[in-house]
Amino acid sequence: MTMKKIILCSFIASLVFVGCKNNEPASTNVEEVVVEEVVVADSLVSVDGSNSENSLDWAGTYEATLPCANCPGIKTVIVLNADNTFTISNDYLDRPKDKLNDKGTFTWYNNGSCIEIKGDASNGKYKVIENGLLQLDANGNEIPGATKELYLFKKQA
Repeated sequence: MTMKKIILCSFIASLVFVGCKNNEPASTNVEEVVVEEVVVADSLVSVDGSNSENSLDWAGTYEATLPCANCPGIKTVIVLNADNTFTISNDYLDRPKDKLNDKGTFTWYNNGSCIEIKGDASNGKYKVIENGLLQLDANGNEIPGATKELYLFKKQA
């Protein structure tokens, strides 16, 4: 059963209940309220045009410790600016000399929920979520399985 049918059935049931409680027959003229959503590239975009780009407070600093094949992890900090510029720093936890910094610009995908950063040394795709960024694979897809949580950047206060 779709969400639309569940909402409609709940609405009708509440009208019948109220109608019976008042000893009056329930109205048969029920106005159907339809909330539509559209799936675009595995992301929900509402019909009213709201998306991550125009609905979330996305500008700010995000941090994560990413997995590393030959070290304990890579502390990564991404700063997204309102003018669509970014800075990124990658600090290899057991190698202080291996800190990489970059800056550049980012572009919103057509659906307004994902960004792609491009700098001199950094290229990446991220889904912008409430208080976070989720790193995507090279094709723009979410990383599947339990490892997905390892690529979640949390927004800093």
